[in-house]
Amino acid sequence: MHFAVRPRSPRLAPFVSALGYYESDLPAGRDRVLPGGGTDLMVNLHEDEFRTYHGPARAEVRRSAGAVLAGPDERAVVIDTADQRRGLSVGFTPAGAAAFFGVPLGETAGQLVALEQLWGRDGAVLRDRLLAAAVPDRQFAVLEEVLLARLAGPPAFLAAIQFAAAELGRGRRVADVGAELGLSPRTFTRRFRAGTGLTPKRYARIQRLQRLLVTATAGPAVDWARLAAEHGYCDQAHLIDDFRELTGVTPGGYRPRSAAEHNHLPLA
Repeated sequence: MHFAVRPRSPRLAPFVSALGYYESDLPAGRDRVLPGGGTDLMVNLHEDEFRTYHGPARAEVRRSAGAVLAGPDERAVVIDTADQRRGLSVGFTPAGAAAFFGVPLGETAGQLVALEQLWGRDGAVLRDRLLAAAVPDRQFAVLEEVLLARLAGPPAFLAAIQFAAAELGRGRRVADVGAELGLSPRTFTRRFRAGTGLTPKRYARIQRLQRLLVTATAGPAVDWARLAAEHGYCDQAHLIDDFRELTGVTPGGYRPRSAAEHNHLPLA
């Protein structure tokens, strides 16, 4: 079971895209999770930690607290399926997370940062408060209460970054979006990375990958050469190289759990 709702408070709407609850009975194992370009607050209600796996044969285990700010990943990361048994998430709009955390989001890319490090006691006790709330509706209310208490106001350049993210998500060229905003390439890159955690070029590549995956999982047969042309790759070889660099697998080795969970690749 997985569902998401919009925040009830209109004050949160510019910064929070969704509050999510998930619960599953997945068998013990690991998933390769593909990058989506977003920043999330995550709370593991099943265990008081998150685990990711790195290095040769994924033998290096990195353990993080059970309540974290998850910065955007530039590449796929391997996680423990136990982390998906039961939990809550807050999905932020592009640059929205900056309204609640006093760190440049560029420093969070590829990181799981314990909320205790960012919010002190409020972050340290959040998981316990959510467990005590017991049911999703009350847990969402707790999340909104905490977010409203931490809301510091709109971050600088919020509207420009959100406009840029939307345009890049539709496939517009980075240079054209920056020029429309009247920003030099260097200024555009600096502001976009501070607000989203990623450079505009990396964000655009990840969004193109996401559009590609939605198309690839829409039918039984995949014509990668046709998809390369439709999604703006130079050719099929370019698609394969970009796909492998972002996901760690080739298009031919792409085996998602389902069309609805196209970013989750179960590992043997």
